[in-house]
Amino acid sequence: MGCVISQDELILRRVEWKGNGKRVVFASGTFDLLHPGHVRLIEQARSHGDVLVVGIESETKPRERSEAQPGLPGLSITPSAERAEIVAALGAVDFAVEFDPNSSPQFVTRLAPDVIVQGGNPASDKKALHLGESSSSAGGKVIYIPLEPGHSTARLIERIKNLNA
Repeated sequence: MGCVISQDELILRRVEWKGNGKRVVFASGTFDLLHPGHVRLIEQARSHGDVLVVGIESETKPRERSEAQPGLPGLSITPSAERAEIVAALGAVDFAVEFDPNSSPQFVTRLAPDVIVQGGNPASDKKALHLGESSSSAGGKVIYIPLEPGHSTARLIERIKNLNA
């Protein structure tokens, strides 16, 4: 079981891991209403290195989220601190860290992960392109893992809405 950690503490630990030759993997997302697709992505990410850091996106402006993820409510349902705690409890996760997706390239550059794992299609994900550029400039590589068919937060929300319909 992992723990929630601050960005500054994570960067300090990264120096130690690098000195010990450990490969650091970074995966990120909103992880609102955790579902099997999230768990499978995290487990696959874990297989690409020695230390798995999962970035939990902080709450974003309603318009930004609805533009980025159609079908989802404007704000996250679960606060980011709680999402970080839930994700950190997964066995595959070493550390969860909250971060602002609008400033993620700076954070990712400071972290300098060996591997960034992204779920989905890189051609349609602008955030993934920015993270990929940050990782490449830091000497890392980006691995894309296809999303699990039938599993999404938007689908869960739709099912919940239909329970009382």
